[in-house]
Amino acid sequence: MPKVSIEASPRSDFGKGAARRLRQDGKVPAVIYGQGTELIHVAIDAKEIALILRDAKNVIEVTGAGKNQVVAPRDIQRDPVTQNL
Repeated sequence: MPKVSIEASPRSDFGKGAARRLRQDGKVPAVIYGQGTELIHVAIDAKEIALILRDAKNVIEVTGAGKNQVVAPRDIQRDPVTQNL
């Protein structure tokens, strides 16, 4: 599987309003989690992640969220009308 690197910034605002503000700025809210690790809330550039998620078999290395982590997308939510992330 190809490994792709993407830059993420940590976020501290949560909720519907904060997510809308992120999307207006061209970012997508995301959560990194795993067994035995703490949740990490991040914001990722929408265009970059859309290009990466075209291929379903990508492994993503997230950098800039405190430390580098290798992740695999589990659930992707899209708008039912526009198909945006």
